[in-house]
Amino acid sequence: MAFTLGFLIAFAIGITGVGAGTLTAPLLILALGLPPEVAVGTALVFGFLVKVPAGGVYLLRRQVEGRALGLLLLGGLPGVLLGSLALWALKGAKDLVLLLVGLTVVLSAGLGLLKGLRRAEGRERPWLLPPAALGIGLEVGFSSAGAGALGTLLLLLATRLSPQKAVGTDLLFGLFLALLGGGAHLALGAVDPALLLSLALGGVLGSTLGALLATRLPQEPLRVALLLWLLFIGGQLIYRGVVHG
Repeated sequence: MAFTLGFLIAFAIGITGVGAGTLTAPLLILALGLPPEVAVGTALVFGFLVKVPAGGVYLLRRQVEGRALGLLLLGGLPGVLLGSLALWALKGAKDLVLLLVGLTVVLSAGLGLLKGLRRAEGRERPWLLPPAALGIGLEVGFSSAGAGALGTLLLLLATRLSPQKAVGTDLLFGLFLALLGGGAHLALGAVDPALLLSLALGGVLGSTLGALLATRLPQEPLRVALLLWLLFIGGQLIYRGVVHG
């Protein structure tokens, strides 16, 4: 089951670009019944592993803007540590965590849909990046979701980076957040190593196939359909948190 989930998640990422964190943690909670803190920790490490190859590609293509990445990390790295510690502190309040994770997934999916809208024109606002990245880091550490949708949208609104450079810079930002957040969860014992191995094995196959098919399939309709499905999944987590709370 975990191998299949890893394959499907990585395949979807390869075709649509939707973040690993937004997909993985909700599925681990709903499909495998994992405690939220273990699902988030495992999702973060899995997200790091599946983002490494894509991050290397963007670096080789010089589609990562170093200054913007540095400003994002300035706020994002402390944020992801605080979010990870907050999730660990609330691990006894499972229903509250389910509710908050569900809200984050819904927010991330909703903002992911906005990425298809035309970007706002105007001057650069680099001062927005560190404080906004702090909030993104908090979400990533707490729920594993948010870096993909929120980071790219932030870069498109606060900088004049091309869409390709915005995606590449955000992907590296998400990779660093997943590394630090996943490491924090691992140190706290909130990662399932056996499950992670199965997910990663399926993910290697899924990401490879997704990358091969990405140029042959209509990406935008698939991406929109997946984000709409994530709105439903997030709604299910919210429902569970409210009904059982």
